[in-house]
Amino acid sequence: MSFKKIAAGVLAIGACLASFSSFQAGAHHAFGAEFDPNRPLLLKGPVVKVEWVNPHAWIHLEHTTEGGDKEVWMVEGGTPNTLLRRGLNKRSLLPGTYIIVDGYQSKDRSKRANGRDVTLADGSKIFMGSSGTGAPYDKK
Repeated sequence: MSFKKIAAGVLAIGACLASFSSFQAGAHHAFGAEFDPNRPLLLKGPVVKVEWVNPHAWIHLEHTTEGGDKEVWMVEGGTPNTLLRRGLNKRSLLPGTYIIVDGYQSKDRSKRANGRDVTLADGSKIFMGSSGTGAPYDKK
């Protein structure tokens, strides 16, 4: 095989990898793209499950409304690594663990929210958001 064909093949593979990386980075979003800073909410209830995935961890919790209805909410947090450094881990958020989440509802009014702070049963409050996303907490 000629050097030109090998070089062309390497460049083609590099271009494919670069476009895939751009796609991955483009999938990450700013707070304002998905959540409403004018719709703060307070969710209280037991953890249903936690998804320790990048770029954001998701905490699912069962919130009981004032009317007594139970709703399962998905709450977006920071990256798993960031949450671990702040003190949240798989043992602190086991299913059934009662938590309080201070955050903001999604713009589409679904049962999704961006979490700012999570309060654990022992009263400790941990910032669970992502900094630099444009969320209201960033502006303080």
